[in-house]
Amino acid sequence: MQTIDVGSKEDGQVWHRKPNPSVSNGIIVTVVRSNPHQNKTVRFLQVAFDTTGDSFVSGDHHGNIYVFDISRNRFRLVQKTGQACTALSFSLRRTTEFLVALADYSIKCFDKDTKQLVSWMRGHEGAVSSISVHSSGRYAISTSSDTAQLWDLDTFQRKRKLNIRQSVGIQRVFFLPLSNTILSCFNDDSIFAWESDTLVCKYQLSGPQDGTRVHYKAFAVTREGKTLAAGGRSNLLHLWCLDSRQLMRVVQMPPLVRTVRHLEFLPDSFDGGSSQVLGVLSQDGIMRFINIQTFKQLFEVGSIDNALTTVTICPKGRHIVAVTDSGALNIYSVQGLTQEVNKPPQPLVKVVSQDSTVDASGVLVKVRSGTVRRPKTSGRRVPAKVLRPPAVITGDEKENDLPGGLSKKKLLALLKAFGEYPAKYRMFVWRSLLQLPENHAAFNSLVEKGVHPACLSLQERYPIKSQKLQRGLQRLLSALAHWSAIFGETDYLPLVAFPFVKLFQNNPLICFEVVATVIVNWCQHWFEYFPNPPLNVLSMVENVLAHHDKELLQHLVDCRITSQLYAWPLLQTLFSEVLTRDEWLRLFDNVFSNHPAFLLVAVVAYVTCCRAQLLTLAFTEDFEYFFHHRNNFDMAAMIKETYRLMSTTPEDIHPRSTLSPFEPLLRGQYPVFNKYPTFIVEYQSQERERIRQQEGQYLRERQDLQELRAETVRQQAQDEAWYTQQELLQEAEQQRRNILQQEEAKLAEQRVKLAAMKRELKLKELTLVEATHRRFLHHQQDQRTVQLQRLDDEIQRKMALRDQETAAAVQDIEVRQMELDAKRRLFEQQLAKEQQRVNQEVEAELGVRRHRAELEETAFRDVLQSDKELTHDTKRVLEESVAEAVQLGPDQEWQTEVLKRLERSDADQQRRQHLLSQMALETRGREEELAKLMMAAEGRKWEKVEDEKKKKKKKEQAAAPVESSRGDQEGLPNEQGYQRPPKSQGETYSKSSHIAFLSLVDHREPGEMYSRLRERNLPSPCPTRDPGCRPSSAPTQPNAKPVCLNNLNRSPSESSTTFSLDRGRAELDCKERELMKEVRDLRQKLARAKAGPSSTYSSSTVSQ
Repeated sequence: MQTIDVGSKEDGQVWHRKPNPSVSNGIIVTVVRSNPHQNKTVRFLQVAFDTTGDSFVSGDHHGNIYVFDISRNRFRLVQKTGQACTALSFSLRRTTEFLVALADYSIKCFDKDTKQLVSWMRGHEGAVSSISVHSSGRYAISTSSDTAQLWDLDTFQRKRKLNIRQSVGIQRVFFLPLSNTILSCFNDDSIFAWESDTLVCKYQLSGPQDGTRVHYKAFAVTREGKTLAAGGRSNLLHLWCLDSRQLMRVVQMPPLVRTVRHLEFLPDSFDGGSSQVLGVLSQDGIMRFINIQTFKQLFEVGSIDNALTTVTICPKGRHIVAVTDSGALNIYSVQGLTQEVNKPPQPLVKVVSQDSTVDASGVLVKVRSGTVRRPKTSGRRVPAKVLRPPAVITGDEKENDLPGGLSKKKLLALLKAFGEYPAKYRMFVWRSLLQLPENHAAFNSLVEKGVHPACLSLQERYPIKSQKLQRGLQRLLSALAHWSAIFGETDYLPLVAFPFVKLFQNNPLICFEVVATVIVNWCQHWFEYFPNPPLNVLSMVENVLAHHDKELLQHLVDCRITSQLYAWPLLQTLFSEVLTRDEWLRLFDNVFSNHPAFLLVAVVAYVTCCRAQLLTLAFTEDFEYFFHHRNNFDMAAMIKETYRLMSTTPEDIHPRSTLSPFEPLLRGQYPVFNKYPTFIVEYQSQERERIRQQEGQYLRERQDLQELRAETVRQQAQDEAWYTQQELLQEAEQQRRNILQQEEAKLAEQRVKLAAMKRELKLKELTLVEATHRRFLHHQQDQRTVQLQRLDDEIQRKMALRDQETAAAVQDIEVRQMELDAKRRLFEQQLAKEQQRVNQEVEAELGVRRHRAELEETAFRDVLQSDKELTHDTKRVLEESVAEAVQLGPDQEWQTEVLKRLERSDADQQRRQHLLSQMALETRGREEELAKLMMAAEGRKWEKVEDEKKKKKKKEQAAAPVESSRGDQEGLPNEQGYQRPPKSQGETYSKSSHIAFLSLVDHREPGEMYSRLRERNLPSPCPTRDPGCRPSSAPTQPNAKPVCLNNLNRSPSESSTTFSLDRGRAELDCKERELMKEVRDLRQKLARAKAGPSSTYSSSTVSQ
């Protein structure tokens, strides 16, 4: 077997001598790539053959793409992408082009001859796991865990995209050979077939009827596209016939196969594309080739020590290229593999099929073993190997036998002779010594639980440069934390597990079981004092040290160095900090081969071997540095000292008496690990969860704050841009204005020049005309001078006369304007008072109606009190209203204007009184009787008042004969300053005064009263004045002339007779008090008679 190192070469030969496939494994050549700068091997990741099968392309971890031409024995570097490739595929139409999926989720197309980039395709949000090219070479499908995308390789544009739910992932999407069908396989084991042109679902493949899930991971299709093979996390293979769309067979692989990683059909030149040989790559890194017709294993590729990760078969079936676990490329010859006849087969292939004689509900499973047929040889007899039966095993030898046929006694003898196991077989020996069960199902259940919350911040606490090691350590610690809660709380567990993660980084199952075995056996009693160090274990170490080296222990005690400082650092790191890789492997060769107490005794041996250096130390910092860094000592001497201490330590202080002997892990399920204080772990778990929630809340708040700050900055930038834009616009506007001003100035100048030119022309014309008519104008000048003088005199006289008339008119207008202003102000004052009174009454009425049930008694007392206080004023208001109503008769225009204003005021008040009128509707009916009684009493009283007024009028006429005629026309003022209505309006006077009185007593709005007066064609009793206001004239000014709105059209020279307001006031007050007393008595009687119904109605009204 030849091995070639491409190194940093860009081209060269694949092999240096004619290849001779090895009879044992069929390998032609092994290709590796070493990095001379870092002294490491760069791993190859992906391989893809071209359509001819003579060359293949391969990409390594550093992004270098190599093309290996087997027929020409050449290789060359065609591209350096700088990123690890995740998938490779050749284009079928343009044979020199190939597709590369990179770690940045992009897909690039390169030409292997020109080494140029052809296209760059983006669109995936996850790593691309596979690329499938249509048989025509025009289309390609790229698949990731969350989506599949269809690309047009002519334009390199995406045509379609398959989106799925997050809970259902994609396993693989690929084209079927020689057809336009796309096959899609999902994580729920569902398989669908689609038409590539229309993307219409053609059919779905149904799984086994028993409902068992295989968890498909690998798929393979024959070259003719008629048979589909699928496998997953079991040793079962499903074979479908795509023509009938039925499951043909279920093939069971040997028990060593637990998971199928990859499937590949081996093409044959004479089978017409219906390949009969299927290669199955399992979890142990071995690819077994079986015949799907006879179900016999033909040959296998790879081994446990040289495990395979990826396998690609030549389209012609001549070569197989496999990527090993170490990152090398193995090129196999199929011809050499098929001629291997000396190796006996493994007759453990089983077939599961259905019997046609049994109904559909029952499955008859037939399992038959077969032998591998040897290929016929050409006449030469091959000697057969004789297998001898094994010898009889005695009881002692049976105890020492290990899995894999190893003997523990022989291994110990080999270990004592050489001090270590062979590096090539060390891992195999360890797996045998630890008796690992390889519980794939149990381990997968732990891994599928995801990253444990305690391991989320592992990168921050233990930063590792290698991302692969970081992910492996995180996966291991998460599985341990899911296995037992204590491992999620243990801080030093990463230090214990890291050496094994680095050793078994390509096999996470073995790594987990090795660490779990170490924890169960060699870490006994470590967690009983959690979270403190294991004082019981450290005391055992200290007892052994005290027995064998009291002087050293006394020195440590004098320096106040406890076992937590000199023994615990070695245990919690398993010597990984103080030993090199080779020394650590030698140590653990002996640890795994002896009793679990060997590790504790090794700590004492390490301390005693370094006693000379420790006796020179005196400070705590020096001891801490010593036990956390590598030191110079003889590893062989330490191991020898450990064996000596193991044999010479008394049994009463020997750790072997306390620690249990080695016990391997259980098969099928891992044991329950609960040897720790549960309440402390639960408390710490709760605290960690609380801290994690608080940290999440803090991160969310910080994210919100950052978003708010970014939004503020963005808004400030927008504001600044807007202000800058506004400034620019203002500047531009100012520039435009300046330009317009300049243009206007130029235009004005041009107009001035044009006007000057016109003026000059006109002057010239006038000069000519003047010269022509100078004499005629001079002749008429004298005559016109005389005529103008005469006209000037007449104009001056008329102007003086007009000025006098204008001055007189202006004075009259000013006086009239002053009178009108005074009357207008008085009228506005009266209107304001009237409006104020109306508003007060409306507000009072609303309050009374809403709270009548609670305030009825108070309202009644207020009415009585107001009656007492306003008795005299009410009388005056009534008489004044009647007088003003009479004055409205002669002045119809003023009355019309006042009525219009009242109508507008009523319209506004009616909107506010609508609700009040509804509430008072029933109350008015009940008060009707009281109104009738009041009208009768008012009529009698008013007749008496009329008689008295007539008598007083006669007396006043006799005293003032000069004003008798005016008194007959306008109505004579009474003692309170009111004017008596004419006799023809006596009935109107009585009705209007009665309505005004009722409006005051019932607390109703004046607007309603005015509307009723207008309906009866009666003048308003008090249209412009407040009922509570007094006349403008006072008794102290007998000569003053009262101003009334009805006298607006009269000349200022007119006068009216003024009467004293005190005359007859006492008599009218007395009569008015008697009248109000009778009214109160009547209202009290009516209230007592209707007390029950009124209270009920009032409460119901208030509730509404």
